[in-house]
Amino acid sequence: MLSKIILSATFLFSVFTAYAQSDTGQEINTKMLKVSNNIYMLEGKGGNIGLSFGDDGIFMIDDQYAEGIEQIQNDIKKISDKPVRFLINTHFHGDHTGGNVAMAETGTVIFSHENVRSRLQDIMEAEKKKTPKESLPVITFSDDLTFYFNGEKIYVFHVHNAHTDGDAMVYFTKSNVLHAGDVFFNGKYPFIDTNNGGSINGYLSAINKALIVINEDTKIIPGHGDIASYSDFKDFQEMLSISYRKVAKQYLLNKTEAEVLADTSLTQMYDDKGYGDGFINRERFVKMLYAEFAKENAGSESNNEKNTKAREKIEEMKKKHAAKSKN
Repeated sequence: MLSKIILSATFLFSVFTAYAQSDTGQEINTKMLKVSNNIYMLEGKGGNIGLSFGDDGIFMIDDQYAEGIEQIQNDIKKISDKPVRFLINTHFHGDHTGGNVAMAETGTVIFSHENVRSRLQDIMEAEKKKTPKESLPVITFSDDLTFYFNGEKIYVFHVHNAHTDGDAMVYFTKSNVLHAGDVFFNGKYPFIDTNNGGSINGYLSAINKALIVINEDTKIIPGHGDIASYSDFKDFQEMLSISYRKVAKQYLLNKTEAEVLADTSLTQMYDDKGYGDGFINRERFVKMLYAEFAKENAGSESNNEKNTKAREKIEEMKKKHAAKSKN
């Protein structure tokens, strides 16, 4: 236990920070952090990028926004001049896929879960401005995918209806590093895109699946936030599970959404730790939990209503049968 504490306290990342400007003149700050021997995390304007460097080339996870991709490519070249051969999109959101076109133009092969490509296609069709087809992943999968690259097995696995309906996590088995995508917001309340297939129960199931794959020594790259440990991931799981149970209990006590939002004690412990200081504040988080349980409970309420009507009908039939018997 002491050795783990010492290791945790003395763990240092190799870091370099870069500054650039987008075409609009907006400053873009990026930071490259060494996670293990050949695995890095690149922080920037969008979701965290994962990178594997080695003799086979570069394996990349997500690519943030289009306006920052030139700086990202420059940062990568500071580590290696080898090509980025493969890029996975962990889901379809623009802060993780915005650089797809630029990466495809360099010959990078983009892959994703099949629902990611479908949702990107839907966006392309809905937009008035034509989006290049190069933004689409050219290889898709439905469940799992395995790469043997840079001297290790890279396990890519789909988690169902979590942050979206197309989420993938990436586990570097030899390096013992997991990129969790947006199924992990380290130290913050998560955004669960319920309009695009995400769900609270799917999110919790995804975390459970990841915890089976990894171990206590695994380093984790979250979709947003600092590089995390196994215990950080467990703390996040506990926060989400406890918060959901508390909101669900209030719903079952017939509390309205407004009443639940007004009860700050439900999330006070986590608010005090800064969980609501990110993209999703306390109000948005609690509203999402309340809506999710209401949706889940709607089926039960509907079944209860059907059962009640069925019992009433049976009682009515019994009375009619009893009346006929008397006659």
